[in-house]
Amino acid sequence: MDVTEKRMNKKERAKERREKRREEISLLRTIPYSDHQRWWSAKTIAVVTGANRGIGFEIARQLALHGLTVILTARDIAVGEEAARVLREGGLKVVFHQLDIVDHESIDSFCAWVKEKYGGIDVLINNAGISYNTGSDNSVEFAEKVIKTNYVGTKNMTKAAIPLMRPSAEGARVVLVSSRLGRLNGRRNRIGDVALRQQLQDVESLSEDLIDTTMNKFLEQVKDGSWISGGWPQNNTDYSLSKLAVNAYARLTARILSEKPEGERIYINCCCPGWVKTAMTGWAGLTSPEEGADTPAWLALLPNQSISGKFFAERREINF
Repeated sequence: MDVTEKRMNKKERAKERREKRREEISLLRTIPYSDHQRWWSAKTIAVVTGANRGIGFEIARQLALHGLTVILTARDIAVGEEAARVLREGGLKVVFHQLDIVDHESIDSFCAWVKEKYGGIDVLINNAGISYNTGSDNSVEFAEKVIKTNYVGTKNMTKAAIPLMRPSAEGARVVLVSSRLGRLNGRRNRIGDVALRQQLQDVESLSEDLIDTTMNKFLEQVKDGSWISGGWPQNNTDYSLSKLAVNAYARLTARILSEKPEGERIYINCCCPGWVKTAMTGWAGLTSPEEGADTPAWLALLPNQSISGKFFAERREINF
């Protein structure tokens, strides 16, 4: 058997494993949560960012189907209100509020409204994000906007929401929708600087300053044109780095939040929805929004939650 045949066989086996796992999850989703597993009720408040379409819309729908009250957010008021209306017409408890995670005033306004209307929240799913690359494209023309939205916006929204998390025996939950493209130690799409990878991997010494400095160094090299030889990921470079930063921030925040006492616990994890058929991927993905939304929704609803600072895909923990 030559090298080409071995590669093809390996790809076929990987495809078969993916299909088998998708079938397993489809079956799992048909099994309803039992009464003793359902820690939530209609009074449980879940916020989903970037939820007017695609994965975010489907996450909002799935959580509402399970009986939570969902606050669907979007930058554009008209499309956000329409998305919420569609879900309400299906009998689901969904409300809309405008939110732009790159706008500090928008975040502050949203959080003030939530506190006044509901007193706080129980679940935050940070789904809002952007990408300007599809397929094998790798432009960094909009790198600053990608990093600002996917990493800085997600970070700022998480920071603002944490004080709103309501104490409970089950713990509040934060889920950051990320990507396998942002893995530190992926075989193909990773940072070339081994020392930097090791620094970002060491959760005990990891800091927000290190994450920010890494992103700023990349953006500086984009501006002066040296990013190509900078040892950055080769595929969807700006998007991959923004998600690497999200993954690192989840681990950092989990370490900080672990110091909270029982009854005030907040669990934060990140996940990859897969390559989903949405407008952001140019409809070129391999999975449906329904499948892509499954792991974020599942993480948000985990009974007896004790996992924090981990990375998941297809309801399984994967390596950073």
